[in-house]
Amino acid sequence: MNIKPIKNQKDHLEAISEIEKLWDAKKNTPEYDKLDILITLVDAYEAKHYTIEDPDPIEALKSVMDEMNMKSVDLGNLIGGRSRATEILNRKRKLTLEMIRKINQNLGIPTDILVKEYKVKTPKTGRKRTPSVA
Repeated sequence: MNIKPIKNQKDHLEAISEIEKLWDAKKNTPEYDKLDILITLVDAYEAKHYTIEDPDPIEALKSVMDEMNMKSVDLGNLIGGRSRATEILNRKRKLTLEMIRKINQNLGIPTDILVKEYKVKTPKTGRKRTPSVA
């Protein structure tokens, strides 16, 4: 394979195939240099075409809790009560700065993810209709 810019998915797949062939190349060899260049080209192509957005704060929190086998009660112990944790996880309340700090310090979720905006469910009004008096 000649080294060339990666312009489309076909070029991308060809470059990956070539990388796999060269993977065990020894340092300071032409094969290793070719491998290094191809990896750089693939990284640049993937950064441009396959960007992955950070998860929203609640999805990130749920994912980490799942990995750590945490329950809402465990989160509640960390941020100030089980009901508060449930409200956060059900998107009925936003994370406060203090909660973000505690979650970052204890669970390792980056603050730049935790401070992202996310939608909170608006509570349904529980107004009862009063009968009109005629």
